[in-house]
Amino acid sequence: MGKFNPVQTLQSPNPAHPKQAPPRVHHCRTLLLYKRTQRLASSAKILSPEQRKTPAASMAKPQLLLCLLVAAAALLLVASAKKAADVSELQIGVKFKPESCSISAHKGDRVKVHYRGKLTDGTVFDSSYERGDPIEFELGTGQVIKGWDQGILGMCVGEKRKLKIPSKLGYGESGSPPTIPGGATLIFDTELVAVNGEPASKSDEGDVGSEL
Repeated sequence: MGKFNPVQTLQSPNPAHPKQAPPRVHHCRTLLLYKRTQRLASSAKILSPEQRKTPAASMAKPQLLLCLLVAAAALLLVASAKKAADVSELQIGVKFKPESCSISAHKGDRVKVHYRGKLTDGTVFDSSYERGDPIEFELGTGQVIKGWDQGILGMCVGEKRKLKIPSKLGYGESGSPPTIPGGATLIFDTELVAVNGEPASKSDEGDVGSEL
């Protein structure tokens, strides 16, 4: 009788002896693996959708919320800064006035004005200085925005003024796309060049023609 070989119990049944029963160790291992798989499947079934989420997915919501809060805060700061720079009434600041004022602007006069127009954030939307061509119009007759009709009135030839014009005296809620948004406060640096074709006299000149 041959010696017992432990390896043989782990081998497949001998094809020459079909009636030989397969080693029981394979059935035991298969049974153990089956039961373990069943337990894992059962555990997975009882987990709620929230419990199945990965850590990365769980952290996504707080990070998204933080981003939204930061964006909202930034928008609020921008809106607050804009509101602080806006004005509700016309503001006139005299930057230069000649010592002698022999000619001043009155309603109905034909005036020539150099200007540079800006938004409250400093964006320049138009400038006659760059073109080298002052605008000419009849004062107080609606040919320009109301802020100009009021802000240029009484100005001396050679005088320079800064006008802060509320939207109601400018382009209103509709604005003037694409350069001027609706509801915008406008800032103009202005210089009165001539009235009814009369430029500043030598005594009035000062530094007329220089940029603001």
